[in-house]
Amino acid sequence: MAPRFLTNLIPRKEQRRGDRPLLEVLRSLNWVQWGHFWSGWLAWTCDAVDFFSVSLSVTNLSKQFNRDTHDITTAITLTLLLRSAGALALELGSGFVQTYSQFLGVRAIFGIAMGGIWGMAASTSLENLPVEVRGLASGVLQQGYAVGYLIAAIINLFLVPEVSASWRALFWTAAGLSAFSACVRATLPESAIFLRAKAHERASGHTTTHKTKIFLRETKEMLKKHWLLCIYAVLLMTGFNFLSHGSQDLYPTYLTKSKGFSDHDATVATIIGNCGAIAGGGIAGWVSQYIGRRLTIIIFVLLIGAFIPLWILPSTFGALSAGAFCIQFGVQGAWGVIPIQLAEMSPPAFRATFPGVAYQLGNMVSSASAQIEATGGENLQTTLPGQTTPVPDYATVQGILIGVVSAFVLFITIIGPEKHGAHFEKHKTAFEEGGGRDDVVDDDEPQPDTAAVRDAESSRPTSIREEDEKKSSSSEKKRLRFSPVS
Repeated sequence: MAPRFLTNLIPRKEQRRGDRPLLEVLRSLNWVQWGHFWSGWLAWTCDAVDFFSVSLSVTNLSKQFNRDTHDITTAITLTLLLRSAGALALELGSGFVQTYSQFLGVRAIFGIAMGGIWGMAASTSLENLPVEVRGLASGVLQQGYAVGYLIAAIINLFLVPEVSASWRALFWTAAGLSAFSACVRATLPESAIFLRAKAHERASGHTTTHKTKIFLRETKEMLKKHWLLCIYAVLLMTGFNFLSHGSQDLYPTYLTKSKGFSDHDATVATIIGNCGAIAGGGIAGWVSQYIGRRLTIIIFVLLIGAFIPLWILPSTFGALSAGAFCIQFGVQGAWGVIPIQLAEMSPPAFRATFPGVAYQLGNMVSSASAQIEATGGENLQTTLPGQTTPVPDYATVQGILIGVVSAFVLFITIIGPEKHGAHFEKHKTAFEEGGGRDDVVDDDEPQPDTAAVRDAESSRPTSIREEDEKKSSSSEKKRLRFSPVS
């Protein structure tokens, strides 16, 4: 008999029974649900613009600070390394630095500031949506990252060469986008789930100190119950972060140094690659709703392996651009499933904390990916056609790294868990008693009769509201049936 992790690759039919058509579900969403989703997408997009400002400026930064590629990629490593430990002021500050030491310091602090964006964007965007649409939403949300890279590349292509500020203009523009994203989120109400937790907190009279004690106690309870899942999630996200950053962070430099492209052509190829990423993420997220999260990841990781030769072997712009499109279609297609896969397999009470921490710890482990490639290029060199001066052979280095990482991601995905269609929004939060035990919310808990809560409750998925109404109707019938006749 096959192991369970193989037999449950495809969701059982009964798990999908009762699902409504996609377009019907999309039409049922209200403005609060749409607002939470797109504000999360925008925040993640701005995060990517901020981060990839360095990747697109490696050549200019090397000239500005008189440093080699390995030294400049230290900024990428520090940003990723310190994510786990606002982006506006720090991104703005990146454009004012005058020395290499100042540049490293600002980017390191920036990594701390941007750390929580992904976890919060994923949780608030997905938990308020109906189960039937969460796969597609996951893919679209995650590709806010590719859109951010795309926007940064366009700014670098058209604005940076035309202004006297040069590469600094890219960082300042990114700062403005981050400010806009913060303003958009400030206009939206909190989710119904957050307001329910706040109502319970007020009803119970818990202080901040008491909440902290509950959170620590429930965290301890969760770790006792789910410690193996925590280790697995970090390993999964380590592989995925190596996959993403190993194929993106040094890509423009690879084209200019190892293939002899101009900065303009390298940026255009980067834009084409991100178009593939956007397409792959949306398609994979949608497909995962029907064939399962892990099977979708497996298919797209296999596509990565198939396209590595096209990504590194050609020397012409057209072929390498096609390789960039295909490799990012696979990489970001697999990534498109990750937000919902992590949310569903997380301990329900920690559905915001768990994915974010796993993601950032994976980032820490993989933070040196750009430096690994830069060091590999220094030790493994080649020559361009018609030239005798050796140049870094980033093509071979990246091909080996992505091939090995793809094999690791394939293995870790196959042996992992999946809770396709899990109703994690029905469970208590980490600040409530019983959250660490995965307790479900008691419908009899007191709820404040306020307009804010009523508006937010209307943003809950229709299927969940229907279940609540059925429960309420059933309770009322029982009350009437057993009430004494006067």
